[in-house]
Amino acid sequence: MTAGRKDTLSKRDYYEVLGVSREATPDEIKKAYRKLAFKYHPDRNQDSPEAGEKFKEAAEAYEVLSDSERRAQYDRFGHAGAQQAGFGQGGFQGGFSDPRDLFSNLFGDMFGDIFGGGGGRGRTAQRGPAKGNSLRVRLQLTLEEAAQGVQRTLEIRRHELCSSCHGSRSASGQGPETCSTCGGMGEVARSQGFFSIRTPCPRCHGEGVIITDPCHTCGGTGLEAKKVEISVDVPAGVDTGHRLRVPGEGDAAPGGGQRGDLFCDIEILPHPHFQRRGDDLFATLELSFPEVALGATREVPGLEGRVEVKIPAGTQSGQVLSLKGQGMPRLRGGRRGNLYIEIKVVTPKKLTSEQKELLEKLAQSMGIGDLKAKRSGFFWGRK
Repeated sequence: MTAGRKDTLSKRDYYEVLGVSREATPDEIKKAYRKLAFKYHPDRNQDSPEAGEKFKEAAEAYEVLSDSERRAQYDRFGHAGAQQAGFGQGGFQGGFSDPRDLFSNLFGDMFGDIFGGGGGRGRTAQRGPAKGNSLRVRLQLTLEEAAQGVQRTLEIRRHELCSSCHGSRSASGQGPETCSTCGGMGEVARSQGFFSIRTPCPRCHGEGVIITDPCHTCGGTGLEAKKVEISVDVPAGVDTGHRLRVPGEGDAAPGGGQRGDLFCDIEILPHPHFQRRGDDLFATLELSFPEVALGATREVPGLEGRVEVKIPAGTQSGQVLSLKGQGMPRLRGGRRGNLYIEIKVVTPKKLTSEQKELLEKLAQSMGIGDLKAKRSGFFWGRK
């Protein structure tokens, strides 16, 4: 009999390990595993090797019985069937290299937050220099600046490393000392019934370190507020509501941490002629009756110089003309939007005698007749 065969025969029945029947539902199997995992988790039983073995055994049983294919193979052929279905001998070769990963994947890394400690998974192993705070400013642009892109210089107030302690936070320059109360964890454990709850350390207030001789300039924060000038490149096509991120231009971070970022909230100022909707621009062009009746060519102001607009003969008031490619550039490149011009026919309020005479002749030539004569009914159109 081979060594592998002996190992297979020595294993306990998986259903027995979890304490469920062979007819147990997947939910019942999961609940049983959860109960055992909480009971025997290594972070709660750091002085009990036996608990660690039971934790691994429960995880192995759940690994097989929670998978329908592996469970079917196990029900038919036992442990050998489970191995053939992908669960390798001697450990978690079928998907998890560590029973802890199985537990964390199902229930979260709650033992690191509640019980602490355990195999380098505590907060000390994860703690590193904090990143500096990110800052936000409002950046106002004209429509022309948004269309062309612009480089702007902003004056902002941000935190820089203290000029006296250079970010060490202490007057001597030696830096902070590890808190002796929590051992640098920033937390202390207290028992509450069945659980051991971790709370912020009362001495270091959760920082994990103590400043014994705070710097007089910064008060032990390691930072000073200063005004600085930042150059920001604004790409063409930005619009109100867009947020531009400038990496590494936020507050500094003491202890060698990475600087925060600067976020610029874009606001486009109102334009006297154009309204913007996405990449398209909209404007109104006032014309006289002869211009829309006979047709004309007009020049109108655009974002990049004057634009020629051809007015077809017979253009109606309210009609919209489209000028392709005369709108805003797209933020990520590609073709530009369009410029849409709504025609508004303007009626003169004062006419000379000659102009009145000409209009009366025009009315007669169009079959309208005497404009001053009384008429009954409504005319919704005239051919």
